Amino acid sequence: MAVASVSLPGAPGLSLGFDDYSLYSNLSDDDLMQLAIERSLSDAHTAGSTLELNTTPMVQNRTNPPARQLNPPLPARQLNPPVAPQLCSHNPPANVLNSELQPLIKAIYDGDAAAVREMVKRPSNSWLVASKHGWLPIHEAAYFGQTQCLRILLVAQPGMINKRTLKDQTALVLAVGRDHVDCVKALLERGADTEVMNQNRETALYKACERENAAIVAMLLNHGATVNKQCIQGWTALHEAVGHHSVEICEMLVKAGAKLSATNIYGISPVFTAAQSGRVETLGFLLKNGADVNSQAADGATALYEAAKNGHEDVVELLISRGADANRPGKTGLLPLHIAAQRGTDGKSILTFECLNYDKSFNIVSMLIPSTSKARVRRTGISPLHLAAERNRDEALEALIEAGFDVNAELSLERSKMFEDRRTTVLYFAVINNNIEAATMLLEAGANPNIDTFNPLLVAVRQGCIRTVTLLVDYGANVNAYIPTHPTSFPAAILFCMKYLSMLKYLMDNGCDALSCFNCVYGNDQHPPIKTLRSERDDLRYGTDTSAPRTCVQFCEMISTPAVCRWAGPIIDVLLDYVGHVKLCSRLLEHLDSYPDWQVIKEKAVPPRSLMQLCRVYIRQQLGVNRLKLIHTLPLPGRLVKYMNHEERTQDFALE
Repeated sequence: MAVASVSLPGAPGLSLGFDDYSLYSNLSDDDLMQLAIERSLSDAHTAGSTLELNTTPMVQNRTNPPARQLNPPLPARQLNPPVAPQLCSHNPPANVLNSELQPLIKAIYDGDAAAVREMVKRPSNSWLVASKHGWLPIHEAAYFGQTQCLRILLVAQPGMINKRTLKDQTALVLAVGRDHVDCVKALLERGADTEVMNQNRETALYKACERENAAIVAMLLNHGATVNKQCIQGWTALHEAVGHHSVEICEMLVKAGAKLSATNIYGISPVFTAAQSGRVETLGFLLKNGADVNSQAADGATALYEAAKNGHEDVVELLISRGADANRPGKTGLLPLHIAAQRGTDGKSILTFECLNYDKSFNIVSMLIPSTSKARVRRTGISPLHLAAERNRDEALEALIEAGFDVNAELSLERSKMFEDRRTTVLYFAVINNNIEAATMLLEAGANPNIDTFNPLLVAVRQGCIRTVTLLVDYGANVNAYIPTHPTSFPAAILFCMKYLSMLKYLMDNGCDALSCFNCVYGNDQHPPIKTLRSERDDLRYGTDTSAPRTCVQFCEMISTPAVCRWAGPIIDVLLDYVGHVKLCSRLLEHLDSYPDWQVIKEKAVPPRSLMQLCRVYIRQQLGVNRLKLIHTLPLPGRLVKYMNHEERTQDFALE
């Protein structure tokens, strides 16, 4: 945009730019003519230095202002000018570099009004030259709150009142940013423009709200400041006042016509800002004056969602009492109840402040439950129970269970795909976190431990947590579960507990299939080479190895891996206690022959097995897995129960 200019009468070729003209707008035509004549005479006595010696100094031309930057408003301390401002490099008068400008600035710093008055009376106008930051003496006076100096400068050159620094800061914006009420009053009385914006498009009113200065806000509004102007990111003065929890300023702005529904570039309204920052009093004021309680940001999040997310209990309570819709999801599809269930701190924490936050989270969940539709929760594809279990929010989990949320709710296919193990149930989250309390609550409420593709029991076995394994088995977990994506010829639980012999025995006692471990397709024939690398075993398992037939992994192959083979003897020994007549394949025999002490295990497998062992195996088969778990509750003699669980002493069962 071209800079406006005005030609001087009788002085062809001489013109003043808009910035120059504002300095001399109070001069008459005769004064302007005299100025033009003085310039011409000065030019005649100066060879090629008109811009360096006697040209009347002017504020740096800003025809091409710096590009706007998408930066947040700078803190007030960053608005400071340099301690010793220097002249602008755009050809300043050479004779005032060190002799006239610096004393004036020092006098302003010191608040020496008399010295300032004397300096501005001098014939030279060199004190009007801007520093390298575009600062004029008027800016210095406004910034440092030197009201008397400011008034002197305004009288001497009233055209400077709306001049800007290189960051587009006027004296008014600088004074507001430093809470200098008297300077603001002086500038407004002299006609300072309240609508001029800085580099971030922030007005003086916006800065006053940022500084929480109600007195300055009142002054600006009384002088006609526009209340709904937006900064570069779309924030209004009301947004800023709400964010700083200034109800008094909010009242003034609303009375002056501030829009309650104004949104920034992210779609955030003042109501959203109040809820996000926990400003319950300010929020109450906005709602009382007609603000939309269900206003949503650009990503769909509501004020209720944001308050729940940030743990503002009192704000959530207020919003619900004013009819906020708890069934509006955010951009991820989650409802406020979801976000409340997953936030807070670990329920096991002993730190006081963390426990307080956790209690708030629990209270928010309790408040949101009555307002949340279970049908709407199901449509999200994830239950708040999932999130509570994932984050170990035991109290929230308990509240949700008591409210009747389905403990067997499954993740939608889209959400399940986000996890490599394709988990779906709430119980899985509790087990994988090794959270026994949460798993107990879920199982007692009717959670099915056999829904997930990767059985939670296998997770517990892999973690080596006997308490969780026992809990799951007691509630019907399938001890003979397999992994569809990693097929084996024997139960997958055996795969994960080969190094935990006590756990292996426990699983066997509860009906795990030991016989399948001895069903080798190769028998006494030569076995193929052992697949020692995982990639090689995968080739065999998934059929990518064209040189070998596609088959599931057998027990003898898995026990031959380097990490397990050292345990081969004891593992086989435990398994033989739960089978009758079996024939060991050549590879198992090879393992037993590799260590002299394991010869007794090899002899144990040689038929015939003892009648006591065969009877035990037969009885266990007749009882079945489910009744084996309840064998201690059956009306059986104690010696027989011990016998079924391999706890007897051989001599106690001598044949009579």
